[in-house]
Amino acid sequence: MSRDAAIAAARSLLDDGSLLEVLRRRVAFPTASQDPASGPHLWAYLQQEILPDLERMGFACTVHENPSGKGGPFLIGRRIEDPSLPTLLTYGHGDTVLGMEGEWLEGLSPWVLTQRGERLYGRGIVDNKGQFTANLAALDVVRQIRGRLGYNVVVLLETSEEVGSPGIEAFCAAHREALKADVLIASDGPRLVPDVPTLSLGTRGAISFDLRVRYREGGHHSGNWGGLLANPGVRLAHALASIIDRNGKVLVRALVPEAIPDSIRRALRSCRVDGGPTGPEINGWWGEPGLSAAEKVFSWNTFEVLAFSTGNPLAPVNAVPPEAFARCQIRYTVDRPVESFIPALRAHLAAEGFDDVEVVPIVEGADWAATRMDPEGPWPRLVAASIERSTGKAPMIIPNAGGSLPNDSFAITLGLPTVYIPHSYSGCSQHAPNEHALLPLMREGLEIAAGLFWDLGEQPWPG
Repeated sequence: MSRDAAIAAARSLLDDGSLLEVLRRRVAFPTASQDPASGPHLWAYLQQEILPDLERMGFACTVHENPSGKGGPFLIGRRIEDPSLPTLLTYGHGDTVLGMEGEWLEGLSPWVLTQRGERLYGRGIVDNKGQFTANLAALDVVRQIRGRLGYNVVVLLETSEEVGSPGIEAFCAAHREALKADVLIASDGPRLVPDVPTLSLGTRGAISFDLRVRYREGGHHSGNWGGLLANPGVRLAHALASIIDRNGKVLVRALVPEAIPDSIRRALRSCRVDGGPTGPEINGWWGEPGLSAAEKVFSWNTFEVLAFSTGNPLAPVNAVPPEAFARCQIRYTVDRPVESFIPALRAHLAAEGFDDVEVVPIVEGADWAATRMDPEGPWPRLVAASIERSTGKAPMIIPNAGGSLPNDSFAITLGLPTVYIPHSYSGCSQHAPNEHALLPLMREGLEIAAGLFWDLGEQPWPG
């Protein structure tokens, strides 16, 4: 049997409907980790759905409590053909965001897989049940056709990614030996453009914090006290304007990279950002001047105001408000240490005369550090060559995704090169009503995964 036969067999899983039956079962588990009542569903998804499938493929599986005491369980599956062979680690998450029932298109339910034309609707169909399932199916096809893989595989599946992956760092550290591998290859997130494969080699980090101005208890009549009492909303607005200008350029230069490495610039020259016909139109005038859209997202740091509040926005009254608040976020690359951001902001605000603006770090939620791999390194070249052989398309290679994942647990704690191959696109509504996969992308994703998993058993791996 041949590589072409493996790719054809993987593609047929979608064409004959067998993969859709698997996805229908998996979407039906309401594994919304943001719902406090989801715990039993998270356990059932691993124990009743994933574990039997992996054991059928020859994996020895264990399901573990979350060491943080907060998040859902973890599953480790190990298929060891020969301890002397190299080992692939693959990762996915079985949890989703909230279903948002009642907000989907008429006739759609988040927990019922529904096909309409070339779209498959259902919560988790791209984030991340569908992408993870497609990779496992392709791996199984290669195993069956060749009779072996020619390497070992370790699967790590978590169930708390959508609430910041609590416990994953401690879990990876505690199970370092069971998770020992030579490379991580997984699928999550979207392609840059729908019709061209993407390789992502890491993630930007994210840090959130509040800016607060508080002057007094309660509001005071604006007719009697306006012009006499400092308005915290105005002060906070000006403080924000000293951090980022009207066109999105970050003015506090200690928050952005000093420069973009040459290898990163070279890789991003061939990359473009396009959400497809349903994606938002890019504002070319926004952000760091002189950078391409790809450079702004994948090689630069951004400062975002996620929420801003003063007074009572839903029911304004004639009063000078007592306080103002802004929830802010920095998405950052490896070029600046995350621990420098809060001190840099405090120093800047003090120097600008905003001693009344407090910077309050957010201690709850995701704390994922930035990771990046050289796009000209041996693993990106190997995977890119395999993808081009399978599809006839040269993939776009980005040193890190614009969003965040717990990739630091793999790249730093486990010390692995990491490669993500998305099988989705940015217009998929993954955290909104009407989350969907595109059948052509899923079909091509199966072809890519089968070709790559075949190739890994046919050649030496990079050291």
